[in-house]
Amino acid sequence: MKLLTTLLLIMLSIASMAQKKTKHGKWIQLFNGKDLTNWKIKIKDHPLNENYANTFRVVDGKLTVNYDQYDSFKEKYGHIFYDRPFSYYLLVVEYRFTGQQCKDGPGWAIRNSGAMLHGQSPESMALEQDFPISLEAQFLGGNGKDERTTGNLCTPGTNVVMDGKVFTPHCVNSVSKTYHGDQWVRAEMLVLGDSIVQHIIEGDTVLRFMQPQYDGKDPWVQKAKLSGGQTIKEGYISLQAESHPVEFRKVELLDLGKYKNNPKKLRKAIHALQKHS
Repeated sequence: MKLLTTLLLIMLSIASMAQKKTKHGKWIQLFNGKDLTNWKIKIKDHPLNENYANTFRVVDGKLTVNYDQYDSFKEKYGHIFYDRPFSYYLLVVEYRFTGQQCKDGPGWAIRNSGAMLHGQSPESMALEQDFPISLEAQFLGGNGKDERTTGNLCTPGTNVVMDGKVFTPHCVNSVSKTYHGDQWVRAEMLVLGDSIVQHIIEGDTVLRFMQPQYDGKDPWVQKAKLSGGQTIKEGYISLQAESHPVEFRKVELLDLGKYKNNPKKLRKAIHALQKHS
């Protein structure tokens, strides 16, 4: 409890974070800007690493989600996974939505993507499984007129603690601004093991929650023989393909794992981060 309280104070003191090199570590370029090295693909109803209809590809130095080779969507939800798990880290993703949604894509998936955190491994997903058990930092684009927050939370197979209680609804909105059109948006996710997670959009903290844990009522959790209520300390990071084209020009991470048992050094490492473009 003392460690959790200390971490909470750390989180509350953060306004904006960023990267490059710091004395506390080197930023890992998860996406190298050239190819899909170190990434694994899992699309619903297809085996691991079958890149159905060339959904995921690198175009002009960006990791992109494409539907130009689809006749219709047919619930082909896809995820591209970095090939190693993380526990304590700051993840930075810069994304934008482009073009039109794939034919027959669900209405809720228009300009919808996300970064899945603390996820199960792609190898452990069933062939017909649509989403990995994970915490989704949901990215939404505006439709040009209505308010639509981004940096939200959705919880496939998981629950979290908010306001001191286990939060069981599938999604909760952040307090972010709405980002209309095809503009680039910078999202940062600070993840501290099984204690605290914070979503930051364009430098503003828009959502916080604690104690991510498995939802014992979820059928995929049951099939994986995971215990409901068990906190999630680490997992895989993946990016979504949910029927709308999206581009990622930056996916990078600062690994804070070496500080997980030392709140004082963790606090110094977080405060050492300086904003950069």
